[in-house]
Amino acid sequence: MRARTAVPLGLLGTAAAGLTWAFAETRAFTLRHATVPVLEAGSDPLRVLHLSDTHMTPSQRLKQDWLRGLAELEPDLVVNTGDNLAHADALPSVVQAYGELLDRPGVFVFGSNDYFSPVAKNPVRYLLGGSGTETMGKKWDREPDLPFEPMRAAFRERGWVDLSNRHGELTVAGRRLAFVGVDDPHLELDTLDDVPADTGADLAIGVAHAPYLRVLDRWNELGYPMILAGHTHGGQLRVPFYGALVTNCDLDRRRARGLHTHQTIGHDPSWLHVSAGLGTSPYAPLRFACRPEATLLTLTGIDSVGLP
Repeated sequence: MRARTAVPLGLLGTAAAGLTWAFAETRAFTLRHATVPVLEAGSDPLRVLHLSDTHMTPSQRLKQDWLRGLAELEPDLVVNTGDNLAHADALPSVVQAYGELLDRPGVFVFGSNDYFSPVAKNPVRYLLGGSGTETMGKKWDREPDLPFEPMRAAFRERGWVDLSNRHGELTVAGRRLAFVGVDDPHLELDTLDDVPADTGADLAIGVAHAPYLRVLDRWNELGYPMILAGHTHGGQLRVPFYGALVTNCDLDRRRARGLHTHQTIGHDPSWLHVSAGLGTSPYAPLRFACRPEATLLTLTGIDSVGLP
């Protein structure tokens, strides 16, 4: 009898240890660093803090304290690629957690969890479906129940530029940056235009929540040298030596997180940075081999580092 139960008990023990680690990893916040050679040759570096997928609830004090401490980095620019909320009462916590970062030059777009509270989903269907889009239904299949307009007003009041289906620009550390952004492509709220990248700016950047290929392709064709996105959670559950299981969009798994390039035929490559984000859905508070993250991108002259 003992021999028969040894393997099942061992499997249960391994599964329990894995779940314990995956739960603990949601609190293992990590600041990642990457260098992007995207500025004119000989330019001084520009430091960009990329935040995404905070999925905040009022009770997440550890996450709030860690986020607040990022202000000590004194980035030249903050880029927020959405999904800030996971609770209807979380807006004060978000504003307090971003703290002095809201006083830095910044831009933002929204994701689905800035409009809609998270709901319980069948994880097996999510994993087998790959993109998750088949469960979305219509763009607005229910009324938004999160305070996205007060959050938009709070960000704007502190000087951050709203890029939801908009162009914008900022002068950052003496350089003019041009931006294009879209509302959440995962909800099919994105409106893509045919305005080429501003070649008179020191740098043109595309900003989206979800890195759908239609968005990446259009901005690469229009000449945007750099694109920032989130949404994927880096896969959230990653298998060592294999990587992300899904991306929750049509982006390939290899680029589920980190710095890569994106290129369409006949065009120069664009740098693509996909943040694995800082949070999870309250209904799936697990991360495995994929720590919650923010990234400090150091933008340098194109003569500093070659393409990967």
